[in-house]
Amino acid sequence: MKTTRVTVTQKPASTLHTDLLVYCAALADIIVDTSEEPTEDTLDHADRTPKKQGTPPLCDEFIKDPVEKAFNLGDFSGKAEEQLLFYPEGTGLKETPGPRRILVMGMGKIRQEKDLSVAQETLRRLGGDVARMCERIKAKTVTIRLPASRDFEPQRAAQCLAEGVLLGDYRFSKYRETIKKKTDYKGLRQIQFAAHGFPVNAVRKGAKKGFTAALAACEARDMANEPGNGWTSVEFAGYARNLAKTYGFAYTCLEKKELTKLGMGGILAVNQGSAIPPRLIILEYKPEKKSDTILLVGKGVTFDSGGISIKPSQGMEEMKYDMCGGAAVLATMHAVGEERPDVSVVAVIPATDNMSGSAAVRPGDIIRHFNRVTAEIVNTDAEGRMILADALAWGIKTYTPDCVVDIATLTGAVITGLGHHHSGLLGNNDTLADRLISAGKDAGEPFWRLPLTEEYKRQIESKVADIKNTGGRPGGTITAAAYLSHFVGKTPWVHLDIAGTAWDFTEKSYIPKGPSGFGVRTFINLIRSWKKGGLA
Repeated sequence: MKTTRVTVTQKPASTLHTDLLVYCAALADIIVDTSEEPTEDTLDHADRTPKKQGTPPLCDEFIKDPVEKAFNLGDFSGKAEEQLLFYPEGTGLKETPGPRRILVMGMGKIRQEKDLSVAQETLRRLGGDVARMCERIKAKTVTIRLPASRDFEPQRAAQCLAEGVLLGDYRFSKYRETIKKKTDYKGLRQIQFAAHGFPVNAVRKGAKKGFTAALAACEARDMANEPGNGWTSVEFAGYARNLAKTYGFAYTCLEKKELTKLGMGGILAVNQGSAIPPRLIILEYKPEKKSDTILLVGKGVTFDSGGISIKPSQGMEEMKYDMCGGAAVLATMHAVGEERPDVSVVAVIPATDNMSGSAAVRPGDIIRHFNRVTAEIVNTDAEGRMILADALAWGIKTYTPDCVVDIATLTGAVITGLGHHHSGLLGNNDTLADRLISAGKDAGEPFWRLPLTEEYKRQIESKVADIKNTGGRPGGTITAAAYLSHFVGKTPWVHLDIAGTAWDFTEKSYIPKGPSGFGVRTFINLIRSWKKGGLA
């Protein structure tokens, strides 16, 4: 777990002793002389250097002189991702107050009223770039002066910057033992926001929200980075149990004997070839007042070999990430425990690995799910929908939620269709789908809705059972959702397929290579914005 502290101060930024002080500069309207040769009017007679024409970047008064010098030299204009690093004279020493280094980050043009999500993503990426600079200079502390812009409220700016820096500062080095060096960068100890001139309580609230969301996403990344022999259904259950102790959640773990008694044929079938028993893990949070209930279900396949329909060996090591849906749901509960929202949240994670032991489920086998629906197993590598089906049916019957959302690295087809830049979204309720798309957009986690019509459901009709677990290659993401639709009844439901974004997500400064933590901040946004009767 990250131990970085996030604080807010009202002291002037220029007086703060810190390894790195960060200012933001916005792009002004610039008119550039486009002539090929500089004229006498555009030359500085001292150094014969062409001057930049137009308006310098908009920035804090304290850094105005060096920014204008850099602008006149054509070195810095305030465009997004531009950086200007300098070392102020006479400050930063132990006996002298002030920053050791000053970094000016270009924001480009931010217009909140045009597209708030774009502005938020700009600040998140800026925060990620700050984290990268901190790693480069091995900074332990960083102070960020909030951008003075009428187009961006301080609370939201602090939230997005905190998310970006913390997510960008992520690293997983648990198993790097013999190659560790004392000089290795261990990350930031403190992130401070300089809120002089801003409403400090609003800045604190925003920084806290950003910290909570980023920490939860980093927890999901940690779970996903664990190897298959270090994260099984046992570890899933242990993590959930610790969350329950910390935050007072109701905790339930259904073991193999109970799953058998309940008739959860999907989970049990996937687990048949494994040496490690399956588990259905449940956490329940209930506020003091009567409220709506959101049910979150996350696929927890801790390693997916494909079973008898075995996967190719190349890239199979990445199948330890097949539990990213379950990780996202559990990590969301971390944030729920911190923020204590006014809506009930139930998390359900069916956890097992999918192995090809001598007792493994075979293509052609027929199983019976919790709700008595029978399924012909055509491909044992289509296992995620099998375990989610039982979890959805059981969760809906047990908790009668107002809505249910499942999240899973479910199909390779979604990568073929959407690549690594959007996650697939399908469901039976337009309002819930729109709420999730909006929550994802605000989080920088985009979704693309796919159709789910009767034609696709007919693709999974079986001649020997109620349904079959694949509908062939055409529309593979949609037919997987069609399978799940048999287990939700009329409950408002949305399915999120994150196979293309759970790892190898769009390259961003705050997204590392490997697990991204995708989905966590979307869920947090959904929960934060929920109002009683939210789907009415």
